[in-house]
Amino acid sequence: MKRILKYLKGYELQCVLGPLFKLLEATFELLIPLVVASLVDKGIGNGDNGYIFKMCLVMITLGIVGLAMAVSAQYFSAVAAVGFSARLRHAVLEHILTLSYSQIDTLGTSTMVTRMTSDINQVQAGVNLTLRLLLRSPFVVFGAMVMAFTIDFQAALVFAGVIPVLCVIVFGIMLITMPMHKRVQGALDGVTSATRQNLAGVRVLRAFCKEEAEVASFEQQTAALTRQQLSAGRISALLNPVTYVIINLAVVILVQVGALKVESGILTQGLVIALYNYMSQILVELIKMASFIITLTKAVACGKRIASVLEMEPDQKNGEISGDDIRGEVEFRNVTAHYAGAGHPSLENVSFTAKPGQTIGVIGGTGSGKTTLVNLIPRLYDAVQGSVLIDGREVGEYDFISLRRQIGIVPQKAVLFKGTIRQNLMWGNEAAVDAELWQALETAQAREVVKDKAGELDAAVEQGGVNFSGGQRQRLTIARALVRKPKILILDDSASALDYATDAALRKAIRSMEQPPTTFIVSQRAASVRYADEILVLEDGELAGRGTHEALLENCSVYQEIYYSQFRKEAADHA
Repeated sequence: MKRILKYLKGYELQCVLGPLFKLLEATFELLIPLVVASLVDKGIGNGDNGYIFKMCLVMITLGIVGLAMAVSAQYFSAVAAVGFSARLRHAVLEHILTLSYSQIDTLGTSTMVTRMTSDINQVQAGVNLTLRLLLRSPFVVFGAMVMAFTIDFQAALVFAGVIPVLCVIVFGIMLITMPMHKRVQGALDGVTSATRQNLAGVRVLRAFCKEEAEVASFEQQTAALTRQQLSAGRISALLNPVTYVIINLAVVILVQVGALKVESGILTQGLVIALYNYMSQILVELIKMASFIITLTKAVACGKRIASVLEMEPDQKNGEISGDDIRGEVEFRNVTAHYAGAGHPSLENVSFTAKPGQTIGVIGGTGSGKTTLVNLIPRLYDAVQGSVLIDGREVGEYDFISLRRQIGIVPQKAVLFKGTIRQNLMWGNEAAVDAELWQALETAQAREVVKDKAGELDAAVEQGGVNFSGGQRQRLTIARALVRKPKILILDDSASALDYATDAALRKAIRSMEQPPTTFIVSQRAASVRYADEILVLEDGELAGRGTHEALLENCSVYQEIYYSQFRKEAADHA
């Protein structure tokens, strides 16, 4: 928790004023029973209406002042808690963005979403209640006991006996439920993950009629979460009834002792009422404290989960050399890459060199390591053995930001963000003018896509680009990468939704650029890579062949199998 509480820095004043006003409110509250005792003994006992009216005004004044103190305390506590959670949320997101792809894969998207939403909300509630109740409730409990001792020592022994018992119950339940709430948050991660997967893949689910199976799976996960929540809830639910029983038994004893003392003339009726009011105050505060303990237990469990993310050190160290002036030469020397938890390397002992301006085709079957290979160039992942070099330097020597500014990446899944076409394209270059945007669209074969939209560059883009077809999304993401005018361009199976003519026109346009980048075309289509300067053929993570299209057709059986299977099928389709 220390790791995350530092984000309260800057709210020290609110953290002091919130509890301070709560203590002032509690002080006024502790005076009320004495005023009531005086009203009963002197006012009602003597039939003095003027005194009764005066004491009523005193109580109203104490109530109004207490209310003002309470509102002030709530305000300062809320400001500190909300500001703290906002800073923490930003810090968690900022830290996650520094982690490598491998670490993000290990954490899991659903876990990170839960920790940035539900977990931080629980911590915010914990901070808010802590500022309001951590000092106030004990102050009222022990203050009421002290006030009871000033009234009558023997009667106050009831208070001294009941408070330790209640503390044992409250803190015992807290210790039992804390790990249970932690498990509940873990189960919530699983439910969040299942929900996210179902929403992301809803079209696939419907296409394969898997709705019922996914509903059944989701119900199993929610049932498991419900069971864990019920287990924690049952134990937490014992808190209120047990405290009520103990307090009410204490009230019975107190009233009996008070009645005997009133009869013997040791106490007045007003003082017995004051003792009863102090016992009621203790009851109310312990109930508040019970709720506070439950919330705090959840907050501590969630805080530890958040801290575990913040404690993760990025496993990729940033270099110091600027990549702004790279020419685009890429070299792999005996590179081996391995994903966390994988049984065998995704790439093994791969070596090749790509000269500036060359086009390198990367082809192979599913799972052969094509995407892994190109992800090593911008350091989305790091090689475990061997060296990846750009312009003769290890990629690890370059500064992340400056290096990636010179690399245009078009991933397998075309991702567009909610906004406009212009805003999406300017992700590639924030300073790009309209002429540069249109030039990129022209090269990406997406000019007509934009021209056909009302508003053209200012046409709306829905989240994920759902108002565009698959081919349109791919062309727009390619244009976004080209706006950057990269020295290295990576097209990771980014033309899979394009027809052969558009694919060919795209490749021709890239080669015809004024300063063509070193281009890596990852594809399962032989037609997409056949005109590349060099083709890398991957099989099970190893380099099965390397050369031009003609050379590979002669001496690479893997490439032959891919090429002839595709072109024979096309010939059969045309027949």
